[in-house]
Amino acid sequence: MAGLRALTSRGRSFLASGVAALLMALLLGEHDLLRIGVLIMSLPLLAALVVARTRYRLSCARRLDPPRREVGGEATVTLRLENVTRLPTGLLLIEDTVPYALGARPRFVLDRVESKGIREIDYRVRSDLRGRYTIGPLSVRITDPFGLVELTRAFTISDTLVVTPQVVALPHVRLSGEWTGGGDSRTRSVAAAGDDDVAPREYRQGDDLRRVHWRSTARHGELMVRREEQQWQSRGALLLDTRRHAHRGEGPRSSFEVAVSAAASIGLHLAREGLGVRVVTDQGPEHLSESGVGWSLLDTLAVVRNSPARSLELGINALRQGGGDGLIVAVLGAMEPEEARELAKVRHGGATGVAVLLDVEGWEAREYGSADRRQAVEAVLAGSGWRIVTLSAGTSLATVWPSAGVKTRFAVGGAA
Repeated sequence: MAGLRALTSRGRSFLASGVAALLMALLLGEHDLLRIGVLIMSLPLLAALVVARTRYRLSCARRLDPPRREVGGEATVTLRLENVTRLPTGLLLIEDTVPYALGARPRFVLDRVESKGIREIDYRVRSDLRGRYTIGPLSVRITDPFGLVELTRAFTISDTLVVTPQVVALPHVRLSGEWTGGGDSRTRSVAAAGDDDVAPREYRQGDDLRRVHWRSTARHGELMVRREEQQWQSRGALLLDTRRHAHRGEGPRSSFEVAVSAAASIGLHLAREGLGVRVVTDQGPEHLSESGVGWSLLDTLAVVRNSPARSLELGINALRQGGGDGLIVAVLGAMEPEEARELAKVRHGGATGVAVLLDVEGWEAREYGSADRRQAVEAVLAGSGWRIVTLSAGTSLATVWPSAGVKTRFAVGGAA
């Protein structure tokens, strides 16, 4: 029965034609027609029997290069099929399962794979939408040479392709932050490009004599030792406004996608400069792994979606609860001056606050009073010591990012 269910349209047509020929031969008493009917009907039946008894054993492996790809970039998928039996295969139709966002399903034909033979097949995928996409499982269709029977077998393995937000290389901007370490030091505020404190101190009982700094000892007239070497870690927070009502436009060019791209660019830029970044949205904190913060940040932002929240309250509370942030960067959509006043309070005296404000009016027809509201938000934040960077539609973040290092009341970037 399994073989009969595997009959193709051609196979069913042959079977139906054979049955019709047999019936006509019996009615008309034509022996030649009877023999033709038996021949036509036996072809799909024999093909179904042969294919159903096929015992091909194939192994499959899939490789993604690279496993993470930026929006709009291509990734190469390599399929490796091996015939692990002693019998050569017949005609194989290969089809891999890919999501609609990555393109059409790739299909390939293999005429014959010899015993212990290996075949590698490459195809490319790309997506203009962020996300985590499952590729697979792979299905193999076995057919007879006449195309009368087709039997499908599927593997279970699948792989994941992560399509990350677009990342823009940003110029270096000197930003101050809280630097923390262990040993002889306490938390201190220094510039992000500052040096470790290696100044010697007086000898204390129990100090290792190998740490004695002889030049300082001779100058001070008493034993001086080097401070313990330590790795300083600057801490900062990145707030991303994901509220649906705070953004405009649809698709990859919407203000929300630009905000996600800006957050990814800033977060990766700061991480590469040695700053420990934690990510917060209007829904609360996001978990990032301590190892490979850059990749973890991109993986998190690859799947972030619009939220139905109407307020930034949860995000602001998450910033307060974290504490110890010497640098706070907020990527914001449309907001009210009252919300700006609450956010402005998060920045404490020694911290640096940078607000990247999206000029969301540029993504659709301007709303009455929206420009005035944005200017009021800028005034509130700038008045509390925040540095303002305005990102308009069509403007590259790299163009306006230097404004983050300028302590002025307004730092507005125009269109590129």
